[in-house]
Amino acid sequence: IYISKSIFSAKAEQIFFGLFLIPIAGFYLAFTAYFGGNDAWRIEATAVAVFAVFGLVGVRVSSALIVGYLLHGLWDAVHEFNAHAGGSLLGPRQTTSVPLAYGFFCATYDFLMAAYFYTRRDHWHAAWTRLRTDDETRLSDDLA
Repeated sequence: IYISKSIFSAKAEQIFFGLFLIPIAGFYLAFTAYFGGNDAWRIEATAVAVFAVFGLVGVRVSSALIVGYLLHGLWDAVHEFNAHAGGSLLGPRQTTSVPLAYGFFCATYDFLMAAYFYTRRDHWHAAWTRLRTDDETRLSDDLA
C-alpha cells in the first residue's frame, strides 16, 4: 500500500488495483493446470471471468473493486476450507487444490485490501471528478 501510494496518483492507483485483481484470480487456473484438477477447469475459469469483470469495472467504480476483492477473499476461503476439510463446499472435486496456506494468506490480503480501498474511495472519486472537470474546462476554453 505504501509503495502504491508513493508511486501512483489516486486515479492510477485505482486502475492498478483493478487490473491486479485479474492476475490474482488467474492464479487458480495455474493451480488447476499444475495440480491436474480436470474437474475444476469450468468453475475456476468462470470465477476468473467474474473477477476479471469486477476488476475491469473497478478500474473506474471503487465499490466494484471493494466487492470484487471481498468476493475473491471468500473464494480463497472456500479453497482453504476444501484443502483442510478433505471435501468441497461446491461438490466433489470441483475446485482446484492450492498450496498449503495459500487460501488463508490470499484471503487475508484480499480483505485487508478491500478495507484499504474503502478508505481510498473518496480520493479516487475526487480524482476522476477532477479529471472530468479539467477536461470540460479545457474543452470550453478551446471552443471560446
